[in-house]
Amino acid sequence: MSKPVPIHATMDQFAVEKNDLLVGGKTLNHIEDMLDKSVFYAYDKNIVKQQIDLFHQAIPQEIKLHYAIKANPYPPLVNAMRDWVEGFDVASQKEMLLAVQSGMPVNDISFAGPSKQIAEIRAAITAGVTLHVESELELQRAIDIGQQIGILPIVAFRVNPAFELKASGMKMGGGPKQFGIDEERLLEILPNLDYQTFSFRGFHIYWGSQNLKEEAIIDAHNKTFDLAKRLIDVVPVKTLTVNIGGGFGIPYFAGEKRLDLAPIGENLQRLLSDYPILAELELIIELGRFLVAEAGIYASRITDKKQSRGHTYLMTNGGLHHHLSNSGNFGQVIRKNYPVAIGNKMGIEKDATAVTAVGPLCTPLDTLADKMLLTDPQIGDWLVVFQSGAYGPTASPQDFLGHPHVVEILL
Repeated sequence: MSKPVPIHATMDQFAVEKNDLLVGGKTLNHIEDMLDKSVFYAYDKNIVKQQIDLFHQAIPQEIKLHYAIKANPYPPLVNAMRDWVEGFDVASQKEMLLAVQSGMPVNDISFAGPSKQIAEIRAAITAGVTLHVESELELQRAIDIGQQIGILPIVAFRVNPAFELKASGMKMGGGPKQFGIDEERLLEILPNLDYQTFSFRGFHIYWGSQNLKEEAIIDAHNKTFDLAKRLIDVVPVKTLTVNIGGGFGIPYFAGEKRLDLAPIGENLQRLLSDYPILAELELIIELGRFLVAEAGIYASRITDKKQSRGHTYLMTNGGLHHHLSNSGNFGQVIRKNYPVAIGNKMGIEKDATAVTAVGPLCTPLDTLADKMLLTDPQIGDWLVVFQSGAYGPTASPQDFLGHPHVVEILL
């Protein structure tokens, strides 16, 4: 049997008062009273703002920050971030409408996705956002639709680079990919396109996500600037913007540490000096998880406690239908525990018990924490899953087995 593991990332971003975890100054009991629900996501907007401030302190001011709405599209959160970031990146028509209605200028909204449908392309052109075109046919469709409706489509090319982000949680560039147009093909076609048929903005070079190795991100930035320079050199019209990707990760599991942005920022400053042609452009870093994940918790009540052949199980009213990524079924090859704690017994010095926490679904996949050391867990206590501000409700199968949907709150 594998050994039980403790909370393995220091969850010090939230305040604690009299052993109660606070989110936005509220205890979990307070939030339960506000929502009339005993299972929920709660997001602390001050922690989101702190992450954004951390970015701006470390990264050269010439580089703009865009929020990738797919990480967490909760409308109050998106609306709050409207004044804290310089743009939004969307991946569907619904996200686009959310971004537009937040008040973000359409010039600062971009729409990416490998298989945009005709209606989505039409909506994006009509709205005036930038289409990150991911195939030659998509470009032709955008041109044709623009001519039909009398609006010049605004286009940037998403590039599938020949390199990939080393040690990336999810690789989205390098080798054959459904994302973007291969860099070698773009270098071929760019000189011969009819730039009168669309409004050219620039390039989107995205290579991966959830990376905690500064040296890997620095290496990717070095290669991105080199690739961007080669692309700009073959375009016969002016390039206005380059999205240099994101990839910044957050710690979830044993041994992981928070990313140090200082060397990344220092390297970007050097690159701006080494590539003056890029320094004159609008440069963008696109981040999702890094900005919001640490600001969110998922809380559920322990409703039963039982023994099975010497092992303790905590039964809760939450589960994978609300939080698929925590269950290990959203990209993990081998399931690892997110940081978990008893939210009303924070900081209590008492012998911890090795337990497995599960939800109400009739499947062994419904695991919130496996063989975790938790302090004196009892029926009625709060089980809290940290690092839950990204890829939560909208990334989960909430209708699976017909249990109630989860609620959210921004505090």
